[in-house]
Amino acid sequence: MKIALIGYGKMGHIIEEIAISRGHEVVCAIDVDNQQDFESPAFKSADVAIEFTTPKTALGNVARCLAAGVPVVVGSTGWYDKLPQVKADVEKAGGSLFWASNFSIGVNVFVAMQKYVARIMNQYPQYDVTLQETHHIHKLDSPSGTAITIAEAITDNLDRKQDWKETACIWQHEDESVDVARNADAGTSFQSHNAEELEVVAFRRGEVPGIHTVVYDSEVDTITMTHSAKSRRGFALGAVVAAEWMGDGKKGVYTMTDLMKF
Repeated sequence: MKIALIGYGKMGHIIEEIAISRGHEVVCAIDVDNQQDFESPAFKSADVAIEFTTPKTALGNVARCLAAGVPVVVGSTGWYDKLPQVKADVEKAGGSLFWASNFSIGVNVFVAMQKYVARIMNQYPQYDVTLQETHHIHKLDSPSGTAITIAEAITDNLDRKQDWKETACIWQHEDESVDVARNADAGTSFQSHNAEELEVVAFRRGEVPGIHTVVYDSEVDTITMTHSAKSRRGFALGAVVAAEWMGDGKKGVYTMTDLMKF
């Protein structure tokens, strides 16, 4: 399979390594300094493009892929408020798009777990539920796309939570311990929380690839579920697997739910 990379930072290099190890050819790598390569024969020859850039550039990159007739796998997050328009654009162009807030197989199993647990917890109103997520300090969107996906998995299946709300985003230096109260005193913005909203707290610390923790808490016990990414390789591998899955001529918009069939 011929793959074009859009975004050639840390993730782009890891994706390239994994793609080549699985027998694919990377025909071009587009970054901020060679945007003209969207018009190149090499890009247009790609069977699929894999896009990992920023929330501000992702939609423009998708539009260029649609114009070139190149299916695209999008790993950028922070643009999902525009998803209805993007879906309409893909349909109008007769194109192909695969998007996910997180391509890790483990994370997507974790999301499926949250749907199942939330449905069980409808029977036990004594438990309140909260979500915490931690990512590296370079993460531009907050909460993360993965946290939003997990939050929606819970609120879509737990009747007593009508919506989710980020109540804090806490930035920490590498040598600081997690101390919500101290961060609040230092000026971190905390918002009020009501019982019908799922509280989401985001942390940005060091080079953490991603940690997501769901806590169900009652007066008598606490249930804690955590997914911890060990590196970016899990995200990169999942993106390549998605590209392989898209490479047989699929048209339309797809997600990890389609690939993993849950």
